[in-house]
Formats: sequence, structure tokens, C-alpha cells
Amino acid sequence: MSRFWSDVVRRLTPYVPGEQPRGEQLTKLNTNESPYEPSPRVLAAIAATRGEELRLYPDPDSAGLKAAFAAHCGLRPEQVFLGNGSDEVLAHTFLGLLRHEAPIQFPDVTYSFYPVWCDLYGVEYRRVPLADDFSVDPGAYHDEHGGIIIPNPNAPTGMAMSLDDIRALLGKNPDAVVVVDEAYIDFGGSSAVPLIAEYENLLVIQTLSKSRALAGLRVGAALGQAHLIEGLERVKNSFNSYPVDCVAQRGAVAALEDVAYFRAICARVVASRERLARELAGLGFEVLPSKANFVLARHPDRAGRVLFSALRERGIIVRYFNQPRIDDYLRISVGTDKQCDTLLDALREILA
Repeated sequence: MSRFWSDVVRRLTPYVPGEQPRGEQLTKLNTNESPYEPSPRVLAAIAATRGEELRLYPDPDSAGLKAAFAAHCGLRPEQVFLGNGSDEVLAHTFLGLLRHEAPIQFPDVTYSFYPVWCDLYGVEYRRVPLADDFSVDPGAYHDEHGGIIIPNPNAPTGMAMSLDDIRALLGKNPDAVVVVDEAYIDFGGSSAVPLIAEYENLLVIQTLSKSRALAGLRVGAALGQAHLIEGLERVKNSFNSYPVDCVAQRGAVAALEDVAYFRAICARVVASRERLARELAGLGFEVLPSKANFVLARHPDRAGRVLFSALRERGIIVRYFNQPRIDDYLRISVGTDKQCDTLLDALREILA
């Protein structure tokens, strides 16, 4: 341990991202990336980028992209905040809107970056247990707290809350910010964006990484009433005034405008997910009902770690979490049908 580290760094247990293999020919089903390329309009917009644009700093306000997001979501540009992927947007949210004296609340099984940001920014937190079936119980979020953050659909379970449940959560907690992290919302969930006009404490966070196949471009957004967005802008402009580069802005606008392509690839992923879930169930797996681009599954007769290692030996990588309640589960990203067939064939061999 370096003697030059700050006390904050010494205390941190960093987030561990999913494996990104280098040089190996693997079937990669571990990081919930899109199995399809982005819209051809995105590639054309990126290719049309001029050298003059790269020479200059990008628009710090990303005005064109904010307008595109606003039009897509039925909001005004001042209700949109943009960042370098939704992880950066979330990090600014933890610092700007969730750091209070009282602890924040989030599910006990959820995105594992949340406690990391809490440790980084000195945010106290309390884990709220999911129900026995891994669903989120809105009534469990009460007592004094500094805010609530819940992914919808949840990660890594893939299970989604209804809009009625989100309304109940907002109604029971009017004096704290409620953050709904919608990284996977486009694969079958109901977005909370229509509730923004109704609830001053609602912040919705989205990304173009998953459903628009732009994980490599890094564009995320927060959507909410203007007073919440202003708080995030104050943090951003005290950290990095230019988080979204000019290429990302151009590509993201094109992705938002090509609605037909977006709907088509979402539909393909959903169809593949449902097929994958059925096939896994046929092999004896218990599969949670997913509204994301992944499934969480366990086999009653095989340990999750053992299956994870056996698949890795066969050149297939999925995600294994050595965490309470889910340590026998595998999180499997939905790939192409060919990738899913490769996975299923390997599991048949392993189970046999």
C-alpha cells in the first residue's frame, strides 16, 4: 500500500468491472453490451466529423444533444443533464444530491458501484433487503434517510418495478431525492420519465450504452425537474466542463433520431432473451423474470462458481458475483442467437 495515498483511497474497495478479454476468441456474455452494432446513421455522423471540430473544445453544454434527449423524452432541455456515461452521471448524483447527514437507501442486491460511490464521497448508506422473490418492495423504504436509489430494472436481477410501485415509492418519500437508474429500461420496463412533471424529487438516469449499442461512446443522461439538474450542473462545472466530446455528441444525436433502428434491435434482444430463458429453464435452471438485456439464473444442483469456471474453460464468459443471496447465480448477457446457442450447448455438455 502506497504511503502517498490519501485516507480516502486507503479505505476504498474499488468497483470491479466485467472482464474485457484481450486477444482471446471468446463468447462474451458478461457485460450487458448490445450484440448488435449501432445505427448506420451513428457511424455516418461519426465519420463526418471534421478536423476543425477535434481541434476545438466541444460544446460544454452539449446543447444539440440536450435538445435531442428532451425531444425524445418529452421534456425541456433544462431538464436534461449529460455526462460521460451514466456512471459519471451517477457519481455526480451521489455527490450533488445524495450526500446528506442521513444515510441513503438502496437494495441489498443491486448495482455494486453504489457502495463504492458512497465510500468515495463519504455518503452513509443502508441496504434494504429485496423480497424473497428478489422484487423491490416500495413499502420497505421508509424511516429517516438522505435519498433512495434503485435501478429499474434492477441489476443484476433484471426484475422491474411497475409505475404504480414507483409512484408509491415517491409518495412515501416526498422529502428526499428518489433516483431511478434506468440503464436497462428499453428492454421491457416502464420508464418513470412521465412522472417527472408530477414529482419534484424524482431523478431518472439513462444511458445510450445498452439499447443504442454505444457502450464505447460513453453517453449518459439525468432527467428531472430543472432544480435537480442545476445541482448536477454545479458539480459537473466544478469537475470537468467538457465531459461529452464532440464525436460522442454527434453520434448520440444520430442514435436518438433513428427510432426505427432502436426499436428493431430492442425487439431482437427481447426475443432472444425470452428464448434463452425458456431454454435455460428446460435445462433445469431457475431464471428470474427479466426486463433487461440479461438474465440471472441458477441451477439447483450446480454451484454458480463451478458453472462459471466450467464455461470459462470452454471460452464462454458470463458474470459471477460472490455475494450473499446471489452466489449461486450467473448473470448472462443476451447475445446473438448464435452466441446463446454456444452457451446452451456448453451447458448441456457440462450438466451431462
